[in-house]
Amino acid sequence: MKKFQNYFSGGLKLTLGIVFCSTLTNSVFASSHREAPLIANDPLADNTDLYVFRSPDNPNMVTIVANYIPAELPYGGPNYHSFGENIRYEIHIDNDINTPGDDIIYRFTFSKVNEDPTTFFNIRLGAQNLKTTYTMEKSTDGGVTFVTVISNGTVPPPNIGPRSINDAVLGLNSTYAMLEANAIGTATSGESVYCGPIDDPFFVDLGGIFDLGDAPRQMNGNKVRDGLARYNVHSIVIQVPISDLQKSGLDVSQAVNILDPDFVIGVWASASRPATRTLNLSGGGYTDSGSWVQISRIGMPLTNEVIIPIGNKDFWNSITPYDELAETTLDGYFYNPELALYMDDSQFGGAVPGFAGLRIQRNSLQAFDFGNGQDGLFPLKGTAAVAGTALDDAIFGTLLLPAAASPRSVDLWPIFHTGVPNMAPYQLATGKNGDPLAVGKPFINNFLPSGGDMLRLNMAVPVTSRTDPEFSSMGLIQAAVLGLTDPTYNTTSTLEFIPNMDGFPNGRRLEDDVTRIELQAVGGVVLAAIGLWYDDYNASSPTQSTVTNHLLNVLQYSTGVEQNDTTFKTAFPYVQSPWRGTEI
Repeated sequence: MKKFQNYFSGGLKLTLGIVFCSTLTNSVFASSHREAPLIANDPLADNTDLYVFRSPDNPNMVTIVANYIPAELPYGGPNYHSFGENIRYEIHIDNDINTPGDDIIYRFTFSKVNEDPTTFFNIRLGAQNLKTTYTMEKSTDGGVTFVTVISNGTVPPPNIGPRSINDAVLGLNSTYAMLEANAIGTATSGESVYCGPIDDPFFVDLGGIFDLGDAPRQMNGNKVRDGLARYNVHSIVIQVPISDLQKSGLDVSQAVNILDPDFVIGVWASASRPATRTLNLSGGGYTDSGSWVQISRIGMPLTNEVIIPIGNKDFWNSITPYDELAETTLDGYFYNPELALYMDDSQFGGAVPGFAGLRIQRNSLQAFDFGNGQDGLFPLKGTAAVAGTALDDAIFGTLLLPAAASPRSVDLWPIFHTGVPNMAPYQLATGKNGDPLAVGKPFINNFLPSGGDMLRLNMAVPVTSRTDPEFSSMGLIQAAVLGLTDPTYNTTSTLEFIPNMDGFPNGRRLEDDVTRIELQAVGGVVLAAIGLWYDDYNASSPTQSTVTNHLLNVLQYSTGVEQNDTTFKTAFPYVQSPWRGTEI
């Protein structure tokens, strides 16, 4: 924390009349798009999104997409966006609960040169300004040592326009597709790698969401707008064999079953800068020095944006997921999330009409209250009812029932902090016979409690084909719906693959509608999936359908923006080409 404060303390001081020395305050723009006050001023180091999924065309591989630099205008000349120098862009992987901290780290650093400093054009006569290359390093000992696995890797230039890219004399005499293909590299350790500008795959009505939750919009004729449509970001994409990520080097074919706990990984990404920047008084330029300071991170989407309040956002960016587990002051924002106040008519539900379809359980089974400040399942702590379940202190300690007045410690907190284990009560209500604490139908196991906020993926879960009619951007929510309602799956409580079990929050696919899923989760949909039904279900009438009006309202909720503004590629790197600066 001290280093973080040093980095952002601000102010300039004159030293020897020659240079201005400052701690760096020039830090800029996003699902973690401009999410914290300080990083909003440093776009080159701003994590925007992270995706982790089994590769749909090569299921022996896992693809990780780490995006940076939010809201890039494609026509942003003369100084187009690029990866920053003197920044460490890192992808962190935890695959073993028995080892502290990261197990694998990929580090990327970028360099830029002016091939023709005599022009104001970014591309002219075959020359690029600035031409960007990268070095990729890999650590398999948690960051103690690094080995260079790619040197002088190629980064495509910005997709400026046809004269700059295509023209045989004036431009690069190429197509952008060729530039992208030539930029795909292979590390000496075997990973496929792409670094460069792409279409921003995240989709959300930013204007509505941050206008006090006006999503779907109730004003302006209910017109919604993808706030990131036709914007670009810069992406680091790596494709890694599952056997390289699995803690014992096992191939996915060696998994015990499709929820094998030994195939769970946690992934997060970060950006770090040197602590001090010295600005030259004359001649321009600067020198960075000092220890490296983490200034941005991302694991689960939207954590810092809509769960952590403004006063703690910069602090959250400064710590690691492993620090976060011990930093209990942040837990309350998950136990009692602010968003839940606007889904509760006894609080401020009426003030946010856009969330009218989202109402948390205040009287589930006429026994349990999950409203903010209430006790949820805590009254069952230490009783026979939770014995042998994940809520039993003898199994996971006090992780999931830590205290009274912490109602969402059983659903939101583990989703964001530990992943969810394949044991009661975290199984579908199918087969539970009305008892939410009983054993039900397994549908998730991405439990890895050795760190805090990370994207967790069980690599043993099969891939849902993108052409499967059952493929859904609703991810694990849709898998739960099928497991509860579809006769193909709800006639047995045995483990079987349900389409979209490989979707968010079991990893994150490019297509997943994470904003909708997370708002539904705050609205209690996960509790309902395991049998803690909404208040309009009468527990004394077991013949009543559990698919009540309240549940249907939550499942039908939408922000109005449900997909990306363009397609995704069917092969690595899967992300779509960046928008061209001359496109209308």
